[in-house]
Amino acid sequence: MSEARFLNYIAGDWVDGVNLLANVSPADLSDVIGHYAQADAAQVEQAIAAAKAAQPHWQRQGLEQRQAVLMAIGDELIARKEELGTVLAREEGKTLAEGMGEVYRSGQFFHYYAAEVLRQMGESADSVRPGVEIDTRREPVGVVAIITPWNFPMATAAWKIAPALAFGNAVVFKPANQVPASAWALTEIIARQGLPAGTFNLVMGPGASVGDTLIHSAEIDALTFTGSLETGRKVAVATAANLVKCQLEMGSKNALVVLDDADLSLAVECAVNGAFFGTGQKCTASSRLIVTAGIHDRFVAAMIERMQQLVVGHPLDAGVQIGAVADAKQFEQNQYYLQLAQQEGAVLAYGGQVPDVRTQGYYLQPALFTHTHNQMRINREELFAPIACVIKVADYQEAVDTLNDTPYGLTAGIITQSLRYAHDFKRQARTGCVMVNLPTAGTDYHVPFGGRKASSFGPREQGSYAKEFYTTVKTCYLRAG
Repeated sequence: MSEARFLNYIAGDWVDGVNLLANVSPADLSDVIGHYAQADAAQVEQAIAAAKAAQPHWQRQGLEQRQAVLMAIGDELIARKEELGTVLAREEGKTLAEGMGEVYRSGQFFHYYAAEVLRQMGESADSVRPGVEIDTRREPVGVVAIITPWNFPMATAAWKIAPALAFGNAVVFKPANQVPASAWALTEIIARQGLPAGTFNLVMGPGASVGDTLIHSAEIDALTFTGSLETGRKVAVATAANLVKCQLEMGSKNALVVLDDADLSLAVECAVNGAFFGTGQKCTASSRLIVTAGIHDRFVAAMIERMQQLVVGHPLDAGVQIGAVADAKQFEQNQYYLQLAQQEGAVLAYGGQVPDVRTQGYYLQPALFTHTHNQMRINREELFAPIACVIKVADYQEAVDTLNDTPYGLTAGIITQSLRYAHDFKRQARTGCVMVNLPTAGTDYHVPFGGRKASSFGPREQGSYAKEFYTTVKTCYLRAG
């Protein structure tokens, strides 16, 4: 049990909070990772003020200096991927391999945006008025508040913080209170890079105080949030009142379509990867498996056979493929949906039990339901669980119609050997991301990420598209003489 205390980072100093929160591993309830300072509303306001004062100084830093800072952060993350991945696995519950992969990817985000720092290309034009020239340029939006979820505690933070700093903004960062260790570790690396004091601030604490203060602040210029749809709606209303630029990534109800001509082994691997890895706690997870009639029975049988091979256990143990559920609240919600599915008439084809694991924690065997239809709540609501539901359909067009019959629109996948269906699916799927013969979970860092409908609001994240949120466009007119 660790008695270590970890502080908030405000205006270039490590500062205590109003109290401490014990960070307990969901994989082993006797494993206390540390005690993390909890900020109050007044400290959040101090962080915002510090960021506002520091931002002009950071904006004026030379491009090569800014680029070097981001490269150094990325280098250290990658070099320490095993150490930090172990901490991440302990506090979030995902396997060590997944934790290390997340830390490595976080480093890649900083490397990518380090390169973007030097891509300072504007545009020029002649005015309709003789003798007048015009140029357009992008400038930092100002102070950016960043609120991140618990399922990817380092990667989500990285893909927001890296572009914010790259484009010259100051940051106030609030991580999910279930996973402060990853946020603190990232902050400690950033704090050693010689940024102007106040450029980057970490305020840990509950959403009801820290998050609420951020979303209602009139002193920030932009706020980016990843979390639930319910909370996202509140963020949108609060930021709109102050005309604060807002970017939201929220819920999802992703589907993987399996057609009769699919490679069965590929379909099963994509379904298992997308639905169950990461304990199903991904916004891109495949919770609906829409399968055409000709392959349905073979697919279900193959899925059960593959699921029987999955190893659930402590995330740091060798050979484990499925770690722990994030916390007690999520575990209880998973149990609720397992019961609800059966009450609605779904058949539990495999899994859903609590496995015997060497430590006391929140573990669940991945579950597969059959005999479901798209109007069941189990197929309408985001589960964030290692639970997948098979929906049997007659043909390709019914599969597409079922896929799109949802309030969400983040990712969609199809397994087929038909180029005609693959190309048509890319056009018909009303989602922000489409995968063909790939899992619905798994995206690259150099291209845009985001959804449609209730899944996303505001500009896209990642890649060069990030500049749409983290910068503002200025148009300059000049007449010589």
